Amino acid sequence: MTPVRIDFVSDVACPWCVIGLRSLEQALERLSGEMVAEIHFQPFELNPNMVPEGQDITEHLTQKYGASPAQLEVTREAIRARGEELGFVFGKGKRSRVYNTFDAHRMLHWAGLEDDQFKKQRALKHALFQAYFTDGFNPGDPDTLLRAVEQVGLDVDKAHQILESDAYAREVREQEEHYLARGIHSVPAVIVNNQHLIHGGQPPQVFELALRKIALAQATA
Repeated sequence: MTPVRIDFVSDVACPWCVIGLRSLEQALERLSGEMVAEIHFQPFELNPNMVPEGQDITEHLTQKYGASPAQLEVTREAIRARGEELGFVFGKGKRSRVYNTFDAHRMLHWAGLEDDQFKKQRALKHALFQAYFTDGFNPGDPDTLLRAVEQVGLDVDKAHQILESDAYAREVREQEEHYLARGIHSVPAVIVNNQHLIHGGQPPQVFELALRKIALAQATA
């Protein structure tokens, strides 16, 4: 089987990142006999200057994109439908505010160091997606983060110590700057073997086709 490294650049407050990850994972399931992928989650903040208490989501999206409430509802319904197709529940009316996600990225960075197979990091990513998009919790709140950490079997006491300090803040900022410097300004961005970019919340078949082409080119190089 062909080994591939996948860097999944995303934010836990990005609904299209949920769709992108679910689609990617379904594509990898279809390719399970052809390749083995190691997924690394890399940080990207949609709203790095967001205040801790957050902002009403309709107000925020109207200011950011100039969309009307009616247009935003059409987009929400499209996202909910895509999520349902992929087995993910976007809780209706649950995501009422936009929050700062920097501490969530610190937790994800730490989770990646705790497991050399990166399974705990991926599990934490999914838990944070569910906490925010399905259940409506603040993904930057320490209680939300610690519940997610406990849910995936990571050390809650150690996580609490990290949150009380500035541990991994420098590393997360450096990674954010690295990907911005590489031209990543929207997410999800899926980078395969440090050179192939697949952008956006693509359907599973798009990821499957792209990954198969990359694996074939790698095998015949």
